[in-house]
Amino acid sequence: MSDQDPNKKSPPPWTKNLAIWAVIVLALIVGVSLFGGQSGSSSATAIAYSDFIEKVEEGSVEAVEIRGREIAGRMTNGQEFQTYAPEDPGLVERLEDQDVTFNAQPEESRSLLGAILINMLPMLLLIGIWIFFMRQMQNGAGRGAMGFGKSRAKMLTEKHGRVTFDDVAGINEAREELEEIVDFLKDPSKFSRLGGKIPKGALLVGPPGTGKTLLARAIAGEAGVPFFTISGSDFVEMFVGVGASRVRDMFEQAKKSAPCIIFIDEIDAVGRHRGAGLGGGNDEREQTLNQLLVEMDGFDANEGIIIIAATNRPDVLDPALLRPGRFDRQVVVPRPDIEGREKILEVHMKKVPLAPDVVARTIARGTPGFSGADLANLVNEAALLAARKGKRLVGMAEFEEAKDKVMMGSERKTMVMTEDEKKMTAYHEAGHALVALHEPASDPIHKATIIPRGRALGMVMRLPERDEYSYHRDKMHANMAVAMGGRVAEEIIFGYDKVSSGASGDIQYATDLARNMVTQWGMSDKVGPVMLTENQQEVFLGQQLSQQKNVSEATAQLIDAEVKRVIEEGYQRAKDVLGGHEEQLHALAGALLEYETLSGDEIKTLMDGGSIDRSSAKAKPVISTAGVSAIPKSGKRSGRRGGDEPDGLPEGA
Repeated sequence: MSDQDPNKKSPPPWTKNLAIWAVIVLALIVGVSLFGGQSGSSSATAIAYSDFIEKVEEGSVEAVEIRGREIAGRMTNGQEFQTYAPEDPGLVERLEDQDVTFNAQPEESRSLLGAILINMLPMLLLIGIWIFFMRQMQNGAGRGAMGFGKSRAKMLTEKHGRVTFDDVAGINEAREELEEIVDFLKDPSKFSRLGGKIPKGALLVGPPGTGKTLLARAIAGEAGVPFFTISGSDFVEMFVGVGASRVRDMFEQAKKSAPCIIFIDEIDAVGRHRGAGLGGGNDEREQTLNQLLVEMDGFDANEGIIIIAATNRPDVLDPALLRPGRFDRQVVVPRPDIEGREKILEVHMKKVPLAPDVVARTIARGTPGFSGADLANLVNEAALLAARKGKRLVGMAEFEEAKDKVMMGSERKTMVMTEDEKKMTAYHEAGHALVALHEPASDPIHKATIIPRGRALGMVMRLPERDEYSYHRDKMHANMAVAMGGRVAEEIIFGYDKVSSGASGDIQYATDLARNMVTQWGMSDKVGPVMLTENQQEVFLGQQLSQQKNVSEATAQLIDAEVKRVIEEGYQRAKDVLGGHEEQLHALAGALLEYETLSGDEIKTLMDGGSIDRSSAKAKPVISTAGVSAIPKSGKRSGRRGGDEPDGLPEGA
């Protein structure tokens, strides 16, 4: 993508620095030698001229060398001396009378230019060193003391690794929208003859890790044009006006390389709604945003420059930034569906030697909700596990183990638990699993374990049978009952006074879910289908500035009462299920204490009166993911203990 000859090799940067330092050292050596030569012998003793005449008349002087008015010599005792003589015509006669050996040489004549250079050498040397360090400080993309206003945008070329649309999978709709920009850059006349104009900008919106930056690099790789990349935080400094100067400098650089693409990652750092902040830093950010708005669509049009920005917070962006003429189109980059996950896995699996039993489709079915970055991490973790075991191929067992590690955390094998704690954890997780089995709207159980992972002492993983984009009321109430199942099981088996703090994550999840049901999703008959937000306080530097009342006191009390009612209904549903199936609770907890980990099929077999047979298994069984899938960050991990974070809410919570 660069106009330079790719075959021409430029010298490495360290050679230039080495040459500069060599010149500096050489100048120091010359200066030391010049000034050192003028100073004469360090062993000679300076004496007064009168003392010199007295020594000559005494016969103590053996030899003398006269150079102009400078006199150097040696005493009869071997001591060397030097002195400076005035106009003395009788000096030679005195030396001849005392038989002193002497030699005379004319005084060295120095040109005026040479004298000036010698006197100016230290100053020139200091100036040269200062200029060198200033240039070094400014070379880092305008980071120097003299380069605050310089743009920090980096130009991406093919040397950094060319990315094309073949490397982007799982987000076909977003890819198709951006392919049009590539067509604009390759053949503008195709659209201009019909009156179409090249879009000024495209805003990529989506959760973290979905491939927004990768898409932008693919556009640059396909179009073959210069690609400038910068982060939104690189514009803002503590000095007001610096960010605006950097915006101007960035567009000046882009004009020289037009047509080109400017990619601004995390644009919400500089594009937040104006007037929404406090303090001097807000003035700097707003000036930077104003300059960006003018450069994108002001009086001076920037033809041939396309701005692509990425953010996962479109709600905080200024409306002026999102209007047509600036960001003409907003491209949503969502989490991939099962087809997209399969294609993404295939892209990342090309770099990994796979065993014959690895099926990308099976892994994709077991990982709904995973972003592209999550899937790349899953493949990498599987490869690391296989390497740790000394295997040459990455098998399905490693992918299953890696999925558990990514979703639930690493096993805490060194953690020592007492028998009472294990028993409490087993009944807690059995309570979750048993309620999930008896709630028709609940997702199927994938796995239950009492092995500590991450910050949880145990957990029950429920995986939906397909990708889900919304929840129904019956499923929300079922999830509420499942969340309360662990706490209810502890109370039934160990008594009211022995209930532990292990259900803190469950209670937090249930509270968040109930509050969203009441205030956002209109699932409370008393509150009604009304969107309600909590009262907010504006605080700056520890001082409360104002309080924004979104609901009245009576409505706030009604919300609290409804939230409590929804949670208590879920608690009662869990209590009814476990109270009527206490024998199954004991059987399931006993199996967890014996085997530590049970698959969903094993739990169903046990609840139907069967037994678990692992006699043919050589090791810990690998649990198939066929027919089930997982939501890693958003939500079906019940039974967290030990104060772990709550389970997630459905999308839109």
